[in-house]
Amino acid sequence: MTGQTAGGSGASRAAGEPLRGVPEVEEFARRCFAPAPGDQVGAELEFLIFDRADPARQVPMDRVGRAVPALTGGSRVTYEPGGQIELSGPAGPPAEAIDRLAADVAAVRTAFAEDGLVLGGVGLDPLRPARRQLRQPRYDAMAEFLGRPYGPLMMCSTASVQVNVDFGERPGVRWERARLLGPVLTAAFANSPLSRGRPCGWMSGRQAVWENLDPTRTASVPASGDPAAAWAAYLLDARLMLVREDEHHYRAVGDGSTFRDWLGGAGERPPTPDDLAYHATTVFPPVRPRGWLEIRYLDAQHPDDWPVCVAVTHALIADDRAADAALSAAEPVAGLAEVAARCGLTDPRLARAAEACFRAAVEALPRLGASPALVAAVSGFAARYVSAGLSPAADLMDLMADPGRRLPAWLSGEGRA
Repeated sequence: MTGQTAGGSGASRAAGEPLRGVPEVEEFARRCFAPAPGDQVGAELEFLIFDRADPARQVPMDRVGRAVPALTGGSRVTYEPGGQIELSGPAGPPAEAIDRLAADVAAVRTAFAEDGLVLGGVGLDPLRPARRQLRQPRYDAMAEFLGRPYGPLMMCSTASVQVNVDFGERPGVRWERARLLGPVLTAAFANSPLSRGRPCGWMSGRQAVWENLDPTRTASVPASGDPAAAWAAYLLDARLMLVREDEHHYRAVGDGSTFRDWLGGAGERPPTPDDLAYHATTVFPPVRPRGWLEIRYLDAQHPDDWPVCVAVTHALIADDRAADAALSAAEPVAGLAEVAARCGLTDPRLARAAEACFRAAVEALPRLGASPALVAAVSGFAARYVSAGLSPAADLMDLMADPGRRLPAWLSGEGRA
């Protein structure tokens, strides 16, 4: 997968020269939607980390770093501001990419178990308050911009599965599929109903956190017959979060100005192509184009279940037959993003759509080269949750309803009864 990065806009001229105006932003946006031959998939898995002996305790990042083993699957290990670990697997053919990342997740689980640590596959910390551990100039400026309480929650207490899918030869088609499937997949994989040991009122409390951040950078890119033009407008009208002065200095922007304002003459200097490319990394719509599709609306899953999330998402976007069947079910509920996050699959409209989508995915996976074991995992997830009108969040909600079971013990057991 190749695309637009924070290191440059992809423009042929010097990245330090000032942008020439809106047309150059539009050109950048169109490059974000460039066709990509092949069909690679990648995944970025975030996990909260708990101390098995005392899940209410914050786990220091240096302890986590010492416990991480050598990874043979090629995954890159990074950390979120609250100490969440992120494993980013190399992109590749779907079956290969999932297998390589799964090997690395298994290695981390084993090493962590030897050190008394547990991966927490939930989208929002269900027990501990937000506490920042990672101090970097970008995160300092981000924290200042986002403010409390939702800024610290997003930065320090959330975890997700991000699925990256090639655009293929028809970027607009795959973009529309990813956008329309959002509510159904958000509901099917909703997995964050608790905060500070109590129900938060949402099956995806992580999505609720995002709902309360700056909407100019977290709302969906509007539907359009020209998605590149819509993306350009989104970038222009998003508020500036920060300006990168150099590698070690970031300045938070708190005056409400947008990139369009900066381009029009506001600010201490004119923006450059590098500024535009970096600005694009500070906006977080549910689906973000970067030369590939970044699908960002999925809660973190149990360490055994994330392959289901990746496989289903990829199948419904990349396989034409599966996509046609899924979209016929998903389009009628495409406007229910908030309902999906609040109710999960307890909403019968979303439950019916999710059943149709999972059937389509199960049928498509063998065509896409999935192993029998992966197809069985998807079918098992569908039987356990989707066919019952449940999201994975139901496991935690059941825990709250049973006074004989305790959240810390559930977390110590990696989220299984």
